Amino acid sequence: MSAALYHAITTVLSPAITWYLRRRLAQGKEDRVRFGERLGEAGRERPGGHLIWIHGASVGEMISVLPLVERMLHQDAGLHILLTSGTVTSARIMADRMPPRAIHQFMPVDIPSCVARFLDHWQPDLALWVESELWPNLIYQTRARGVPMVLINARMSENSFRRWRWLGFLIRPLLQAFEFCIAQSTPDGGRLATLGARFVSFHGNLKAASPPLPADPHDLHVLKSAIGQRPVWLAASTHPGEEAIVTAVHQRLASQFPDLLTILVPRHAVRGDEITDEARALGLNVARRALEQPISGGTDIYLGDSMGEMGLYYRLATIVFIGGSLIEHGGQNPLEAARLGSALLFGPSMFNFTEQAAAMTQAGGAETVSDGDTLAAQVALLLADGEETARRAAAAAADLAADDGQDVIRAVMGQLAPLLPKQTPETKSGRESDLARA
Repeated sequence: MSAALYHAITTVLSPAITWYLRRRLAQGKEDRVRFGERLGEAGRERPGGHLIWIHGASVGEMISVLPLVERMLHQDAGLHILLTSGTVTSARIMADRMPPRAIHQFMPVDIPSCVARFLDHWQPDLALWVESELWPNLIYQTRARGVPMVLINARMSENSFRRWRWLGFLIRPLLQAFEFCIAQSTPDGGRLATLGARFVSFHGNLKAASPPLPADPHDLHVLKSAIGQRPVWLAASTHPGEEAIVTAVHQRLASQFPDLLTILVPRHAVRGDEITDEARALGLNVARRALEQPISGGTDIYLGDSMGEMGLYYRLATIVFIGGSLIEHGGQNPLEAARLGSALLFGPSMFNFTEQAAAMTQAGGAETVSDGDTLAAQVALLLADGEETARRAAAAAADLAADDGQDVIRAVMGQLAPLLPKQTPETKSGRESDLARA
């Protein structure tokens, strides 16, 4: 599909798209105060000087680029960075984690007029798109204005690749609008190149450079005190179909470990009611984080249906099952749990993190399970480790395999260097003085 045809179609459909957005607003899925940003209306003034725009779909993409953002801002004292994403959760989390001179805005909906309004205001010097979310009007209009674009930490799963191969005429012009593409794995790079991406390279996954997730010290103390010496394990970022497996595992292990507490954190917190009803139908006692229900001696399942608290949950258990891996989803990020001292378990579907999962498994930091039976067996094995020798060894191996990702940051920065806005002599001089003092 040509840029002109897509532009025409989305212009005609703009009333329907805007209606859909307003429906999401009524459902609480959009930020009421900042809704104008979704229509391309800026929420604040553009700062003077150079501006790099970085877009990622949601929380994971935003967190993954923070180390890169910090490196760019440290390197150029006159630079500002605009971060855009499309979810309310990502906006809330970024509000607490963005460094100075970084700005967050909601991504404008891909209607030509909204896109033009957004670009007219922000006028970026460089645009970096993270992972795999590609919006044609934004890409074509940004390119038409002469703004260089790069696809970083780019991802293309095998399933998506099969679909796009039949629609090559749609994705090829989008991928070729980027100056080059930095893939997050070798297989991703190969698939992207086959679909038309130019100058594809691979340096590693940016998520490897993300710092440990934070946690509120007071909340951590309260929850640890409530858990006490109970045996505990965590099912993190689960998807539909996996919660039933997790609750069945809990029931199976409860006879062997009578005080067992299972912490269940769904990938999408809005599913809290549904998951609670299913667990209680099995006779399980559920306490919900979202409702501030405390953990009592009779709590079977502690449901982490809150947003932005994975760092808290990972610190409560040293045995962690990574969700999205017992269904055909590709798994969630195992690096976050590895950095916080967890022995890891995941299913066979980890294609979103193929290299990381393989490295952790080979190092002895993770075990692959195939179903509820093998998950129960592995959790039981780790829980029965009274002195936690096996757990600690596995956690240390997983952490070592995760590494700190600084080599990835350096390599990505090196490839981006020719496109980065040039520093003014005053900025460069000041920067060199700072380095000399350091």
